[in-house]
Amino acid sequence: MEINGAYDGGQNAGFPPAPQQAVGGRAAEEMLILVDEHNRAIGRAGKRKIHALGLLHRAFSIFLVDAAGRLLLQQRSRAKYHSGGLWANSCCGHPRPGERTQTAARRRLGEELGASATLRFGFRARYRTALANGLVENEIVYVYFGVAPGRLHPDPAEVESVKPLSLATLHADIARHPRRYTYWLRHYLKNHAAEIRRGAVNRKSRRGSSARQR
Repeated sequence: MEINGAYDGGQNAGFPPAPQQAVGGRAAEEMLILVDEHNRAIGRAGKRKIHALGLLHRAFSIFLVDAAGRLLLQQRSRAKYHSGGLWANSCCGHPRPGERTQTAARRRLGEELGASATLRFGFRARYRTALANGLVENEIVYVYFGVAPGRLHPDPAEVESVKPLSLATLHADIARHPRRYTYWLRHYLKNHAAEIRRGAVNRKSRRGSSARQR
């Protein structure tokens, strides 16, 4: 897997799109989708307000899997608004009002890692946690799997580092050093280990099948 410092060239929210326009020379705050416990869209609000008040919202996470079946992890930039410097899954983010979740996941994969991949839905997760800086994550998360591309171009404002780890090694390291990892990754490993294992095996076998066909 090759890492460069520059870029190479779900569900409908139920609301009309809200473009992220600049205001007064600054980018407008990103709007996210508020949902109820049944994942029905009930409104929209700005990202800062949602995380300050702990409002339930829609999100996504991506696990990219390499040819050896290892999960690609990213270390979040220390400049991120929360969980900076911690290790997480390959990519995560939020769909915007009017944007399908899988479309948002593909968009964010390009923004964070400068990569593209075909994504397959794996499972849905629900978690809530208070973060160290006083913010609250309260999400219903669509989790996708994809094949890790051969070249990545991480945005240093988003990603400090990346590395592949086997699921067994990741479990063991989280057990020894839980504070090195984001809450949501630890939640996925604790509550959805079977789905992650299945997603990693499927990605590995599909990639091997494609290589044999070529």
